[in-house]
Amino acid sequence: MKTPIFICTLIIIIFFNTNHVFGQRESHLKKVKKKEFSAILDSTNVTGSILILDYYSRAYYSNDFKHCKQGYLPASTFKIVNSIIGLETGVIENENTIFKWDEKPRSYEIWNQDLNFHDAFHYSCVPCYQEVARDIGSKSMNEYLTKLDYGKMKVDSTNIDIFWLEGDSRITQFEQIDFIKRFYNDKIGIAKSTTQKMKDLMIIDKTPEYTLSGKTGWVVKDGNDTGWFVGYIEKDNNIYFIATNIQPEESCNMDIFPRIRIEITLNAFKTLGIIEN
Repeated sequence: MKTPIFICTLIIIIFFNTNHVFGQRESHLKKVKKKEFSAILDSTNVTGSILILDYYSRAYYSNDFKHCKQGYLPASTFKIVNSIIGLETGVIENENTIFKWDEKPRSYEIWNQDLNFHDAFHYSCVPCYQEVARDIGSKSMNEYLTKLDYGKMKVDSTNIDIFWLEGDSRITQFEQIDFIKRFYNDKIGIAKSTTQKMKDLMIIDKTPEYTLSGKTGWVVKDGNDTGWFVGYIEKDNNIYFIATNIQPEESCNMDIFPRIRIEITLNAFKTLGIIEN
């Protein structure tokens, strides 16, 4: 029996659209190994990998693509997702929301005060975001994590306020970039107002040359430190997505570990000629 023409046409359309969607995924994009990234890491006595996606040239750049596929706890990079879900559920009302200090002293003095939404995010206030997660609850958290297609988080009522820092939750650098790319393009099914609030919130540095947005993270598991920077840089009508994941060597100066996550990222952009030295 001959296949009707309209069915053949439908099959072609579905095939094209499927390839169009998945053509943007990690396995279908060009990968370029950059030894220069390894030199950047070596200069700061850390190991790990830098992963950059040039959105319009459809190319990934990294020193170690195998490492980019390894899963790690997201640490405070999860504050991006926690903020999104908080805004979507109304747990965080708006950009003027105040997180009241519970008057329990923490080791980071800057957390020992009332903080607005912007400062809680940029000061990476763990107790503030633990409160947000508890108010969201494990049921809603899991529903949104499925909707957002964010890594492989393991969440229940017993770990709702710690699962991004401890336990079996994992996300890779490729998954981080996939999520942040979909978020940037407003493709994760959230309100446009939430997307805009988050884009404003995530800005770290705005210069005449570029705008850098994102979030750092730092977690210690089994005595091993892992540092993150996840975000993007906007430059000359192009967008470059970034996921840096590093582990310090014994010779690493841990006093500078917090700041080198961003410095490493900027140096990688300089190596690619995206920003000037």
